[in-house]
Amino acid sequence: MTQWTLFRKLFLKYFGNTRWYTIALVTLLYAVSSWLLLDLASEKELTGNVNFLYWLAVTGSTVGYGDLSPSSTAGKLVVALYVIPFGLSIFAMVVGRIAAWVSNYWQKGLLGMKPLHVHNHILIIGWNEQRTMLLLDLLLMEREALADKPDIVLCVKANIENPLPGQIEFVHVDSFNRDEDMDRACVADASTILIDNPQDDVTLTTALYCTKRNPDAHQVAYFNDDSLVKLLQQHCPNVECTPSVAVEMLAKSAFDPGSSMLHHDLLSVDAGQAQFSVAMPNNMKTVSVEKLFVNLKRHYDAIFIGYAPKSEYQKLVVNPALSDTITAGDKVFYIADKRISQFDWKQLGE
Repeated sequence: MTQWTLFRKLFLKYFGNTRWYTIALVTLLYAVSSWLLLDLASEKELTGNVNFLYWLAVTGSTVGYGDLSPSSTAGKLVVALYVIPFGLSIFAMVVGRIAAWVSNYWQKGLLGMKPLHVHNHILIIGWNEQRTMLLLDLLLMEREALADKPDIVLCVKANIENPLPGQIEFVHVDSFNRDEDMDRACVADASTILIDNPQDDVTLTTALYCTKRNPDAHQVAYFNDDSLVKLLQQHCPNVECTPSVAVEMLAKSAFDPGSSMLHHDLLSVDAGQAQFSVAMPNNMKTVSVEKLFVNLKRHYDAIFIGYAPKSEYQKLVVNPALSDTITAGDKVFYIADKRISQFDWKQLGE
């Protein structure tokens, strides 16, 4: 093996990938050799400690302010034949490396390969194409009405890129049941988990896993097959299961024309009336349904439709008797033009 072949192999081994330590080593060798050559050329003004660092930076990057320059012929040759050509090469290498790092970082975020650092976020697990896009749009509109806007994270196994970069966070995983994958989506720190997969069996196993990892999160699972709802609630009674109601809405509209439009109006967040909920504060005294119903309409032009007890949010009581009472922690459901950001609970209880 010739010396040139050996040198080329060593050069490619340590400098071929232009890693940061390689760039730092090359820059150091460049600075030391430049200083030695200028010192040999008797350029004393340029080889002073501060002057040299300043001059080498502006000259090597070809900025060239001109306030410091070589005065001797030898010094000018050193600058023209060594300092500027090699400095420009190193400068281009640094800029290229930074550009590659930024591009790689952006691509990781776009492809969902970057670990997140979020807390109390809304985590959506699963990809159902247009239905998921509609869900994301609705969540973004709902979030605009909140003072404290939570992060929205989409976690998928499908081979897609972030559908809404800059608006939501995105994580791509191989499994919804593997800790190292779901940790990147911060599943244990989510305040709300929405699970919607094309396959109901995946939704079921994912809901079981999420309940184990984050039992305090508000968890909602969508099923096409109603039979799996009871199965999941046997093991995870706190998971809110949402079955498909398309067939039920068709039947309802057959006997009560306009029912489908009414439900669409209640679920819409950008037009018409909408249904919202709020939990009664812990310092609130017990109040009757009659008082709450009348005062909601009188002071907020909102319609009380039901409540869910604090102990069992799954037991929704719709159209309760006027004599029923609501206590601290119970969730109140109402219809209004828009979400009411702040209630005067003392006024509602009078």
